[in-house]
Amino acid sequence: MKEPPVTHVDPAAFAADPYPALAQMRAEAPVTFVPELNAVLFTKRDDIFREEKRIDVFSSRQPEGLMTKLMGENMMRKDGEEHQKERKVLFPALSPKTVREVWLPQIKSDVAALIEELAPRGHCDLVRDFAMPASANALRHVTGLVNMAPEELDRVSQGMIDGCANYTGDPAIEANCHDCTASIDAHIDEMLETIGTEPNMSALSRQVEAGLPMESTRANIKLIISGGQNEPRDAIAGAAWAMLEHPGQLEMVRNGEAGWGNVFEEYVRWVSPIGMSPREIARADEVCGVTLTPGTRVFFMFSSAGRDEDHFDAPERFDITRDTGPSIPFGAGPHFCGGAAVARALIVDAALPMLFEAFPGLHVTGDVPFKGWAFRGPVQLPVAW
Repeated sequence: MKEPPVTHVDPAAFAADPYPALAQMRAEAPVTFVPELNAVLFTKRDDIFREEKRIDVFSSRQPEGLMTKLMGENMMRKDGEEHQKERKVLFPALSPKTVREVWLPQIKSDVAALIEELAPRGHCDLVRDFAMPASANALRHVTGLVNMAPEELDRVSQGMIDGCANYTGDPAIEANCHDCTASIDAHIDEMLETIGTEPNMSALSRQVEAGLPMESTRANIKLIISGGQNEPRDAIAGAAWAMLEHPGQLEMVRNGEAGWGNVFEEYVRWVSPIGMSPREIARADEVCGVTLTPGTRVFFMFSSAGRDEDHFDAPERFDITRDTGPSIPFGAGPHFCGGAAVARALIVDAALPMLFEAFPGLHVTGDVPFKGWAFRGPVQLPVAW
């Protein structure tokens, strides 16, 4: 039996910028145990692509995991037929057709209203004032929680993310997470009568109409909010910053040499908003030359896969002309992100093109700090026009 090699990280430095440490892991120990995270990290793209599909070994079931305890057992913590059943129920709310015909017109209308409100100001924090409400408004429609204010939706999303990453057991973070999930439950309760008499294409309505148990419905709505708010928010703001930092590439988009789809795909490869996906070893197995025992926590590092030197030249460089085909920012297995079509529509078809068309003189006016390794994005993005 060969135990995974051990790699130590400084948690603060890892949150500030995980990429140097991940590059070292890829080079020296692609499958490694990190004591500070109490998990085995997979850092090479091909290993993640292959092993994520082996659900008999790398199980999503984590009954003692923080997400299950704090948010309920959602479909991302289920495998096989049980997972597929709930995914099938939710598919009509998230399908490319529904996104194109139902959600995108509403998303564009909301983004246009945001831009109209911001235009006279001449400056803003693009994270707080544009990316956050643009993402939240889209999510209000998709979840069915149109009764939740964008600021509250952003708050509860962050609270759940913090709770699920609270590996040190900070009681204040746990208490805030419980407050956030209680808020979501209260907003769901408010909407049940409305969708009972006027069903729609939202995730809440689809699950209720399908007769999914209410505990599963609530857990899945929390799942959609926990990932569906911060990831598009961070991708909108991060991609906008990347373009402002690379004016030559912005000009390529403006003159038609590249599209906003190229920008989106390259950004989520370069700075993955979803840094990792957790699994738990269900049965002992030898993987990549090391033995993994039942109960071991595993993190598939999508952020590292996007910078794998085996697939990308100069992976630390932002380049919208590169082939991003090997990138797996939304996963590669049965748990591929169900909201990918919504995110692409929001970012590629609405937020980015409408923002840069409305403000051709957009420019950065201050520092743009990034943070996070499980989820990553800019904390603030001061701009003017």
